[in-house]
Amino acid sequence: MGKRVLITGGSGFIGSNVARRALRDGHEVHLLLRPGYRSWRVEEISGDVRIHSVDLKDCVAVSTAVRDIQPEWVFYLAAYGAYSQQQGMEQMVSTNLLGCVALLDACAHAGVGVFVNAGSSSEYGLKDHAPSEDEPLNPNSHYAITKAAATHYCQFVARMGGPNAVTVRLYSVYGPYEDPGRLIPTLIVHGLGGRLPALVSPETARDSVFVDDAVDAMIRIASTAVPRGSIYNVCSGVQKDLREVVQVARRVMAIPEEPVWGTMPARSWDTNVWVGTGAKLERELGWRASTSFAAGLVQTVDWFRGDPRRLRFYASFRG
Repeated sequence: MGKRVLITGGSGFIGSNVARRALRDGHEVHLLLRPGYRSWRVEEISGDVRIHSVDLKDCVAVSTAVRDIQPEWVFYLAAYGAYSQQQGMEQMVSTNLLGCVALLDACAHAGVGVFVNAGSSSEYGLKDHAPSEDEPLNPNSHYAITKAAATHYCQFVARMGGPNAVTVRLYSVYGPYEDPGRLIPTLIVHGLGGRLPALVSPETARDSVFVDDAVDAMIRIASTAVPRGSIYNVCSGVQKDLREVVQVARRVMAIPEEPVWGTMPARSWDTNVWVGTGAKLERELGWRASTSFAAGLVQTVDWFRGDPRRLRFYASFRG
């Protein structure tokens, strides 16, 4: 039987994919979107979901929306600061922490059972190994600090008898509807034209997980009676450096151009070790990322090729 599902960040990359999956599974989907949200990711499904225009900073409006919707599953996927162009501690605190607090408190008052919070692998900080979920945190950015704080609040509320607020620490999710400025869309837009974009060091590494796998993990968590306040890494468990990523992209799209490394400045969080372990999620829920990076890239390239307007839209964002 379908659930009433409430999603914040539903007009974003991961949120719009969660919304599509929930619709396919037969759920009633409500999107809690900020006024003036970007609509391009949800235009195709706008007739199938119910959209509520609510500012997460307005606690009264958030409580009213939750009371009216009476959701059974809530996904907190709103985020700010994950991209280099998103600066400003005040907005990070407002979106990543205070918005989460407002919605979770409203859910507690409304008797909501399940609350899935999108955390981040950046909560761990820089590590020389794959950290497990119980490892001490060492966040090294404003964004990571706000995400870690939200995780702690979710655990606190769960311990105090509120909704079972579970945090998923997402690694580098990629796939259809990803932000145009990110690596994979940029590689594809250039690659389908036979070229490569500016690149940082080839040793820069990430644990990339295909969006369908990440969404499957979140849906599985929502539909399973997991221990209260649990935290789960959502990752592939396989690290790839940029050299390998570019090699796969060149093969998939037959790109003749050779990479020129170091033509893009490194970001403060770039590192040659960034990998997770999904052992806990596999042990407790039987989930593991099933899509290899090459297979996920092929699916994403096919998605771009499936609609010429999509490629033009992404290309218009290139710097």
